[in-house]
Amino acid sequence: MLGYMIPVCLALLGLAVLLTVARLIRGPGAADRILALDTLSIEAIALIVLFGMWKGSGLYFEAALLIAVMGFVSTVALSKFLLRGDIIE
Repeated sequence: MLGYMIPVCLALLGLAVLLTVARLIRGPGAADRILALDTLSIEAIALIVLFGMWKGSGLYFEAALLIAVMGFVSTVALSKFLLRGDIIE
């Protein structure tokens, strides 16, 4: 059963990535674009974890953790820049 559901989930996440990229391009404001980038990082984590489950390799989970940390830090940095115009004060 899992062999059938993982490709379906990968396809649905691919569709979610396409919709998020559309929001990233169209987004009326900078805050919308930052949220779209954060959503893209979460979707990338989900794609990598699902692909790791499909292949049966633990290496993909470590890559997902690295992307999670980088996504969090970049979202905080972009939000601080949007609010104050400076990241480190």
